[in-house]
Amino acid sequence: MTEKSKQIFGNKISDKDYHSAIKSKKSYIRKYGDDSGVDYGVQITDNNVIGPILGVKNIEVSTKPSEGKIDTEKGIIVGNIRMGFGHYRISMAMASYAHHLGLTPYWMDLNSFKETTCTKVIGAQNDLYSLGSRLSKNPIFNKFVWEPMNYEGFRALSYNAKDQKNAELMAPVYKNVPKDIPVVATHAWPAQAAVHAGMKYVVNAIPDNWPMALHLSEGSVHTIQCRNAYMGYRVLNGMDKKKVCKPMPKQSLVYTGHYIDYELVSNIDNDCEARRIRHRKGKPIRFLLTIGGAGAQKEIFAEIIKHLIPAIKSGIAALYVNVGDYRNVWDELCKEIPDMNALKTEHMDNWEDTVSFAEKSLDPELEIEGIHGFYHKNIFEAVYATNLLMRSCDVLVTKPSELAFYPVPKLFIKRVGKHEMWGAIHSAEIGDGTLECRDIPHILQMIDQFIQTDLVCEMCDNIVLNKNMGIYDGAKKVIELAMKLKEEDK
Repeated sequence: MTEKSKQIFGNKISDKDYHSAIKSKKSYIRKYGDDSGVDYGVQITDNNVIGPILGVKNIEVSTKPSEGKIDTEKGIIVGNIRMGFGHYRISMAMASYAHHLGLTPYWMDLNSFKETTCTKVIGAQNDLYSLGSRLSKNPIFNKFVWEPMNYEGFRALSYNAKDQKNAELMAPVYKNVPKDIPVVATHAWPAQAAVHAGMKYVVNAIPDNWPMALHLSEGSVHTIQCRNAYMGYRVLNGMDKKKVCKPMPKQSLVYTGHYIDYELVSNIDNDCEARRIRHRKGKPIRFLLTIGGAGAQKEIFAEIIKHLIPAIKSGIAALYVNVGDYRNVWDELCKEIPDMNALKTEHMDNWEDTVSFAEKSLDPELEIEGIHGFYHKNIFEAVYATNLLMRSCDVLVTKPSELAFYPVPKLFIKRVGKHEMWGAIHSAEIGDGTLECRDIPHILQMIDQFIQTDLVCEMCDNIVLNKNMGIYDGAKKVIELAMKLKEEDK
């Protein structure tokens, strides 16, 4: 078999880029060691947050002896990394549908095994990405470094060659995982590591809507959320500069639709009708602001809140603010905007309270008032709180990342990385979100459009139409595909 850093889907990598990939791996070995000879044990533990909701069990890897048994008949691994919130959110959608289909989803976060070289390598790259996200607020850094890297740098096959070589250092965490259990990976690294480790049935669920070689994991089946991205991946468009690349094999690429949780998809009709009822009765329009895992949107949030406060005071609007696991963002907002204090209700690190509020808010007759702030230290709570709250909100305000694909009316604020641009374009084309609003005046204009017009109802009509076309069925199809790979092999 051809080494994955020398040739990618039949496209030869130059000697220069191959040696650069080797150099990258050696650099990580010098920093973090090579644990390929370590016999890591696998421990199965309960996930106390999303376990009761999604049936999730955790796979933990350490030098301790293996403990607990993986169900190889009805089990499926959701391989992921915590890099921002996006890959966790997609993983939750996969776990949701696996649970709905009667399977046991095993959560395997390659960025959580602190003893391993795998986690040290991912953690270092995660820290760099988070730093870049925050620095992207500087227009010069954003224009000349961050956007080119996220748009063209990650697009190159040479970048994938380097990732494939580095992923060899991640494979040891799969050593004692049964090789015949399907793996659904929501980032290329867990997919690449699984393939290097000899896992038999690997599905690589690609996020975003901009084709990049960063997301390739040859040896797995790649799934795509959008037709535009499907065509780009099919011919590896632009991944070797102007050179025409050899295409991906047909069996390596599958269009599925958006990766959305069963709980959200199955309630689309009810949730959209509740939004229409609130609109017809003139109840406050509910905006949900949700911050990403890099915590880079605080300044934009502040301007939105200042603009909304008169409408909140007069009962025209209400606001949910989920700051994820960034308590400092909430505290800074309250300090910067004193008018928030008389309007705020805090739901701070109290999961039961958040769940209860989200459930009560589903009642279309219930009138939500004021500003409700949500913070959770636990990463699962921080991410899943948005899933719970979006069902009862009227407008989700978010950057156009993974949330661009969710079945809720959306207002897109400025992206963090040019690759995210295509999520907003896709959403605007299928009618469930706005254009990307890249500055404050355009964001506030769109806020007023939602308040003053029927835009929420228009988007709800489109969401229901999209649902009937199967656009939001991606997570279901990915899980079915992963299990089918195993069944067909039998």
